[in-house]
This record gives sequence, structure tokens and C-alpha cells, in this order.
Amino acid sequence: MKVLEVSLNPEVFGVEVKKHVLWEVVKWQLASRRQGTHSTKTRGEVSYSGRKLLPQKGTGNARHGDKSANIFVGGGVAHGPKPRDYYYSLPKKVRKLGLKMALSLKSKEKGLLVVDGIHIGEVPKTKRAIELLKDLGIDKDKVLLVLPQKEEVVYRSFRNLPKVRVLPVEGLNVYDLLWADKVVLTQEALDKVYERLLS
Repeated sequence: MKVLEVSLNPEVFGVEVKKHVLWEVVKWQLASRRQGTHSTKTRGEVSYSGRKLLPQKGTGNARHGDKSANIFVGGGVAHGPKPRDYYYSLPKKVRKLGLKMALSLKSKEKGLLVVDGIHIGEVPKTKRAIELLKDLGIDKDKVLLVLPQKEEVVYRSFRNLPKVRVLPVEGLNVYDLLWADKVVLTQEALDKVYERLLS
């Protein structure tokens, strides 16, 4: 795996970085990932008798209905969460711009490496993956590897390394780019990034 010297297109790697756009895209991404399966029971769903606790008048106590009221321990929840979808749409232009800004930021911080390819062999080998990172001098950093398409051998070689993520170009996103200290692109992946962001 050799590091290549390439001239980067300023339309993708020289965009002015605006924090607010990056924040918007990351917020949208994380909202889309939320499962939204949280749920609580209202007083109508709690399993309790509907019998009135005590007579309405004459005891000196408060006027209560049944035990499932939200003021009692074990009663229903008044305004608790219910399953919902957190997804909302973000314009494609903003998403594309966010990706360009994240790549520009990595380029500016000198956190971008372009290599000729990632050669593991025919069988997944974590040991070989660690050697490749050591050769590049980035074995201590959080690394994002970007491939032209999903390659099972490369993915399985790196998946046991907690500080490494492997993504195909179509899965490239702002959140993972900002997470990484170093972004390693293959030459083929770089061409596909241009294809994706300049079309």
C-alpha cells in the first residue's frame, strides 16, 4: 500500500467550512439512526382495577378515582414517550455540501491519505491489517477507510479494530468523517467520490 501524491479538486476538498452546516447534517444523520421504540403506559393501559379507591365524600381524603392515576406509584405515565419515527428530510444540496465540507476539513487538517489500494490477500487477516496501519504510521489514530465498493475481506480484516471503520463510497457520511483522525481513500474510491459529489 503506497501513499500517492495527488492534486485534489477544490470543488470537493477546498470548500469553505461552516460549522452550522456540519451540525445540521450530523443532527439529521443521528435522528435517522434513532429506533424510536421507547414506550410508556398511560393510565388507560396500566393493569389495575377500575374500582374507586375510597368514597368520594366523607373520609377527609382527596377525591381519587382508580389506582392507575399518574400520581400513584405504579400508575400510568402522564406525558411519557410513545414509539415514533425521528426521521425528517434534509435537502440533498445541504447533505452534499456537508460531505464536501467534512472532506475539505480533513484535507485542511492534513488528515487525508490517498493510497493505490488496500491489499490484504484472499483471506481476512487482522494481523495484516495492523501491519498496513503501522506502515502508514496511523495505527494509534482513529481511521476511516474508504473503499470504492464493499470488500468483504478488507471489512472482516479491520472489523476487530475498535479505532477503524471501513465504508464504501456510497456509505461515506459526515458523522464518520468527523469522527476519524485520518481518512484513507484508495485512488479508485477518490474517483467515485468525485462522481458522487460533482454529478
